[in-house]
Amino acid sequence: MTTPGLDALLAAKEMVLVCGSGGVGKTTTAAAMGLQAACELGGRVLVLTVDPARRLADALGLGAAGLGNTEVRLESSHLGSKIRGELWMAMLDTKASWDELVVRHAPDAATREAILANPLYRNITSRFVHSHEYIVMERLHELHASGRYDLVIVDTPPSRHALDILDAPARMQDFFGSRLLRWLTVPYRSRLFTAASKPFYQVADRILGSNFLKDVAEFFVLFQQMEAGFVRRARETEGMLADARTTFVVVTTLEAAPSTEARFLVSELQRRALPLGAVVVNRVLPTSLRSASARAAASQMVERAGEVAAPLAALVDSDPDTVERVLREVGSKFHDFGVVAARQAEREAELSAVCPLVVSVPWIDPSGDELATLSALGSALWGD
Repeated sequence: MTTPGLDALLAAKEMVLVCGSGGVGKTTTAAAMGLQAACELGGRVLVLTVDPARRLADALGLGAAGLGNTEVRLESSHLGSKIRGELWMAMLDTKASWDELVVRHAPDAATREAILANPLYRNITSRFVHSHEYIVMERLHELHASGRYDLVIVDTPPSRHALDILDAPARMQDFFGSRLLRWLTVPYRSRLFTAASKPFYQVADRILGSNFLKDVAEFFVLFQQMEAGFVRRARETEGMLADARTTFVVVTTLEAAPSTEARFLVSELQRRALPLGAVVVNRVLPTSLRSASARAAASQMVERAGEVAAPLAALVDSDPDTVERVLREVGSKFHDFGVVAARQAEREAELSAVCPLVVSVPWIDPSGDELATLSALGSALWGD
């Protein structure tokens, strides 16, 4: 039985999270998947980049400031006449997303204004550990609940940071029950504790600056008023990630380090019982390089370069010595590429053993027109 391809996988899903190590073409693959899905499947498709590549915005005609927290629809004039659906793109802005979250979920206007006006709010939301990962999960929850898009493709940060995103819902739940949060907020909830701890806070203010801990504590007292919503959405997001309507696509190349990282990602997804849909293998060398007859011809080219150089030199209007050097170099390099192609085949077989769908994409030379390159990549992902 033939395994369905990436086109069938995307047609059956509502959310696709694209993972992989840096430098393997992950962002470009996510964009190409979105472009191809909008062209071939129709509907409303959103590519959300949480680890953005600015050149992608330029390639799609959005300009230096054209891609931000608000989704932007790419006009059909940018994408060509064959597009059947709509392609939307957005680049996550952590600070703007936190502001929108507070505005949307604060229990009342007074709490909302107090949080946004807190002197440490900007610093905490931009520097707080895993702040970005939390807000990614909130954004995915919001997009999924809105129903605005038929397919959402998420370009995640490089491998280990992507795993931080997957762990963010559980971390958010743990945070609201943490000893640190109780330690920070109890002094402002208990008069007795405030009196007992006043000397410590006075020393802390002298070291850290006037009212530093007070500002922090007041912020988290306000933040706790949103706890019920945070925890509920975190649990719902965990369920969404494991839902059958969601899938993960791991992108890699067949070099040693990226393919090892890809196998690690696959194992982590399986350990978390998250739905792995496919592994996309980029920049695969042609199978013809592994052909025995081709290797034999390359060896003959090296061995007999001196014999064929003179007649060939007359055809190409060059001198025999130069042609002989070129023939030997080409034959030798062909052999080297054949060795690399054989190693790639072994690593691809290893990936096929852990994932039922492995999509091989050949090396696609940039054409200068990056939209055309994305279209070519999309066709290759579809198996065309």
